[in-house]
Amino acid sequence: MRRVLVVDDEENIRLVLRTLLRKHGYDVEVADSGESALALVDSFGPDVILTDVRMPKMGGMDLLATLKAKQYPATVIVMSAYGNMDLALEAMKAGAYDYVGKPFKPDEVVLALKKAEERETLRRENRALKEQIQKETQFESILAKSPQMVEIFRTITKISDFKTTVLVSGESGVGKELVARAIHSRGARKGQPFVAINCGAIPENLLESELFGHKKGSFTDATADRRGLFEEASGGTLFLDEIGELPLNLQVKLLRVLQEEHIRRIGDSRDVKVDVRIIAATHRDLAAEAKAGRFREDLFYRINVLPILIPPLRARKEDVHLLIDHFLTRNNVRLGTQIRGLSSEARKLLMEYAWPGNVRELENTIERAMVLADSDILESSDLPERIREALDPVQVQLATGELSIKKTSAAVEEILIRRALTKTKGNRTRAAEILEISHRALLYKIKDYKIVDL
Repeated sequence: MRRVLVVDDEENIRLVLRTLLRKHGYDVEVADSGESALALVDSFGPDVILTDVRMPKMGGMDLLATLKAKQYPATVIVMSAYGNMDLALEAMKAGAYDYVGKPFKPDEVVLALKKAEERETLRRENRALKEQIQKETQFESILAKSPQMVEIFRTITKISDFKTTVLVSGESGVGKELVARAIHSRGARKGQPFVAINCGAIPENLLESELFGHKKGSFTDATADRRGLFEEASGGTLFLDEIGELPLNLQVKLLRVLQEEHIRRIGDSRDVKVDVRIIAATHRDLAAEAKAGRFREDLFYRINVLPILIPPLRARKEDVHLLIDHFLTRNNVRLGTQIRGLSSEARKLLMEYAWPGNVRELENTIERAMVLADSDILESSDLPERIREALDPVQVQLATGELSIKKTSAAVEEILIRRALTKTKGNRTRAAEILEISHRALLYKIKDYKIVDL
């Protein structure tokens, strides 16, 4: 912060400031207009631009706007005569760091520069700290610090060099493909293709051709020979997302490829050798699907050699904080927004929400809120209604993931009884009417749930 560019149309002001600042060890250049200042910016590279607000042609406000549009990093301090204080305040709203009133005392100018230097030092330290935190919490493209995810990172590091098939499971939106890409990027195949396909997104009659390819004339639309994804991924990794959606007849062919490392295009009479590492992913319980006959048991055991289970976002709250700040920073760059953070209430709502859509839902929610926000701080009102109501105990219970109807019904029933008693100030007869049950039944349930009179 030792290079200062002084911009003022009065020669005596430029002379005084140049002499003063050089005396205090600053490297100083001067310009008599905004246009002249812009010509010096690239060659001189000032850390601070000290500019008058009112000048002929391009004044301080126009200079500030131009520097901001070019994203020039210099700190701008404006100088303003007594009658132009409103303009100086407007300049600060537009991005100037500070202002100095005219006529100024030498100490005021030096103090303003030292304050700017201290602020920049803090910003650099903060930036370095953020970079350090990111190094500690980012694994390839995955941002997480929860113990569960750190353990997954260790597993990825151990298995990445081996060709053994991996099965990544977890709810939709937890980042199964990111884990698959991390395995590929960390391993010996990182310089080779990573090919991904969603087995549930392609019609069954096209999926076989997509995976194995076809020969010209093998069916109506086969107007030319076509390589399948196994051949495209040869030497690298093939990621079979939602493998639980793979039709049974293709499961048989996939099993054969895994065992023999050969594929046969549709309509061809010869096999083609492929060298592919398979990473499969699913949101289903494939063991249960195999027992029910909806997934081949032999294929399940073949792909489940190295299983990785990604926990849902609601089970790793440490990562929610991290991801919120990450999406804020990334979207500010991508969308051109200037959101500084969240109110404590908005952050609490995001932390308490169960995130059934996991990381993908959180990312979309942050982006939506940033686009709709009326200020540079995200408020609870900027969040979707489903999240604002997330602290509703009934919704929280339903979002826990408990699949037992008996347990969930009992928990919700207790919540509703407590609400009814609170609403009626402990009047059990009226509470029973609201709950649409008999007074006798209510008394039994109060006893069962050990509810103290409210």
